[in-house]
Amino acid sequence: MMNKIGELMRQREQIRNIGTVAHIDHGKTTLSDNLIAGAGMISSELAGSQLWLDFDEQEQARGITIDAANVSMVHDLEEKEYLINLIDTPGHVDFGGDVTRAMRAIDGAIVVVCAVEGVMPQTETVIRQAMKERVKPILFINKVDRMVKELKLDPQEMQSRFIKIITKVNKLISQFAPEEVRSDWRVNVNDGTVCFGSATGNWAISVPYMERSGISFSDIIEACQNDSQKELASKAPLHVVLLNTVVRFLPNPLTAQKLRIPHIWKGDAESKVGQGMVDCDADATMAMVVTRILVDRHAGEVAVGRIFSGSVKQGQEIWICGINQKSRIQQAAVYMGPERVNMPSIPAGNILALTGVKDAIAGETLCGGEKAITPFEAIKHHSEPVVTVALEAHNTQDLPKLIEVLRQMAKEYPEILVEISEETGEHLLSGQGELHLEVLIHRIRTDKGVDVDTSEPIVIYRETIGGKAGPIEGRSPNKHNRFEIVVEQLEDSVYQAIKNGDLAQGRYRGRTSAPDFQEAGLVKEEARKVVDVCGGNVLLDMTRGITYLPEVIELVIQAFEEAVEGGPMSREKVIRMKVKLMDAKIHEDPVHRGPAQVIPAVRSAIFACMLTAGSVMLEPKQLVFINVPQEFMGQATKEIQTRRGQVRDIRQEDSQIMIESKAPVAELFGFSGAIRSATEGRALWTTEFAGFEPVPKDLQDEVVRGVRVRKGLKPKLPTVSDFLS
Repeated sequence: MMNKIGELMRQREQIRNIGTVAHIDHGKTTLSDNLIAGAGMISSELAGSQLWLDFDEQEQARGITIDAANVSMVHDLEEKEYLINLIDTPGHVDFGGDVTRAMRAIDGAIVVVCAVEGVMPQTETVIRQAMKERVKPILFINKVDRMVKELKLDPQEMQSRFIKIITKVNKLISQFAPEEVRSDWRVNVNDGTVCFGSATGNWAISVPYMERSGISFSDIIEACQNDSQKELASKAPLHVVLLNTVVRFLPNPLTAQKLRIPHIWKGDAESKVGQGMVDCDADATMAMVVTRILVDRHAGEVAVGRIFSGSVKQGQEIWICGINQKSRIQQAAVYMGPERVNMPSIPAGNILALTGVKDAIAGETLCGGEKAITPFEAIKHHSEPVVTVALEAHNTQDLPKLIEVLRQMAKEYPEILVEISEETGEHLLSGQGELHLEVLIHRIRTDKGVDVDTSEPIVIYRETIGGKAGPIEGRSPNKHNRFEIVVEQLEDSVYQAIKNGDLAQGRYRGRTSAPDFQEAGLVKEEARKVVDVCGGNVLLDMTRGITYLPEVIELVIQAFEEAVEGGPMSREKVIRMKVKLMDAKIHEDPVHRGPAQVIPAVRSAIFACMLTAGSVMLEPKQLVFINVPQEFMGQATKEIQTRRGQVRDIRQEDSQIMIESKAPVAELFGFSGAIRSATEGRALWTTEFAGFEPVPKDLQDEVVRGVRVRKGLKPKLPTVSDFLS
């Protein structure tokens, strides 16, 4: 097997890098079992129940996929062998970061949709992520046997249900796909880009396969009714039907990279490196993206990713482009589920694992050659960490180990946030939701061996402003320096451009970026004056010819960054604010204009402006989608409304009611148990991050006091006079 894989790695036309993506519990991992069994890697008898790629203890205990898992297999079609590099991704929204990163490594996706539940919110999310990364989809409608056994649908009703699912998927593809491939990427029953089947029953079918084999819908219904799916599986094995579809319709690296590289790499397309990646040239300069960092107890850090050009081999020296440092590869390997198998050399177009690259992080660019190349575009995560717990080492002597473990986890899971609270000295761990944090804490205790005490979950808030204020003058402690500051709300289009990565975060002094900011929505005069972008906020230097300002502008920028890292109300991060330096008077003697003078003056002026403009606390909201039998609709809507939630839409699908609502994250703690109790365990529900929205005015003071007390600040709300000397 490994000899075949080694040979096929060099046949780029015969490689398919694919992933299974879907809503939670729609059957991705069960489907992957079938594909792996078809390749002879696990018993066909256990396919569908072994869940071979859910090898983590927490995955087995919870019955869900938590981590993306890689496997390489060989598939035969028309006397030709193909290498299938498969990534099985999580479906739960809390682990969506793994899906986002996996999309950078693959060229095609099997979108799995449950025939009974249909297209669900996370289905929409994964299709949107795939389109953003230029990953071509095919559709597998799973659990068709349940339509026969449970819903007792006839062939006409089944086809009607299929059409509804296909139409919805195509609508999403049309909405999010790049214009040049929009029509080609829509899935079609007749050409075979849509398959139907049962991952637990080990069978699948497509219209072209039905025509060749003579199997009809009536045969499928009969097999499901008579519990003779084994016979159906022998005539239409899932792995054959689906992998034939993968090989025929999903692109090989040569085709995919011509479309993908111009989108995910913004370096010089005409350079040798750029051409090497577009052509997937195994002899060009090596370039790859790290999509995941794993920690092996024996080998240390393992960097998993996609190689787009060149080749990697043991002992090779490479660049870690983000930090402009060199490193040496100890081993190059492929993942076979839980096992890592070393290979002497791995060429472009493959998914691989490297050991020895110690300082890389997920999303990092690695390359060969004489100097570091332009890094790939940052991998943008769909949601933000909105729930936090405070951690303390149970035994004081474990504190250094806890710090090291948290540093390591931040590399493994770039979607989490690790901070040390200056006020309390606690270590703060922020994740996508309660389940996400539960899993991370369990891994700290068991996998990493550090016993920790945790606080109750804490919600992350944001601060912003409700209007415009200034100019307000901030004076340095020695009274020799003055800075006039104005704050305004940042244009929503500019904020979105920063959030989407179209406008880079960082300092802009000396960088010609005015056209980009103007295009995003800043007026021409302001677009030319941008000096810093930090956390979704912009600093503008609107002054002209101020003596000594160039010598202290870095301190002004530092003060701005400190201000937006923790606002005046509750020391929560600030977003959507535009800060303008309008005028300044600076002492001629450098001794009197150092950091201890400039930074407090600017920061205090910004805080005073924010309070004058009307500070607004923003709380994270989540969309909550509930699927419940009709008789429990009242209980479900009541449960949402008692949590300050708003019901946005209610629609009926057969006997089920779909409720779409929005609620504050702060009110959703314990929601899982409450909704199960209210609906006698009959509700299926999922959430999706919906951004930050203002806290209701009548609750804002209470929320601010609560955050201040938790952080060890005075309960009294701050006023403008607190920041002006």
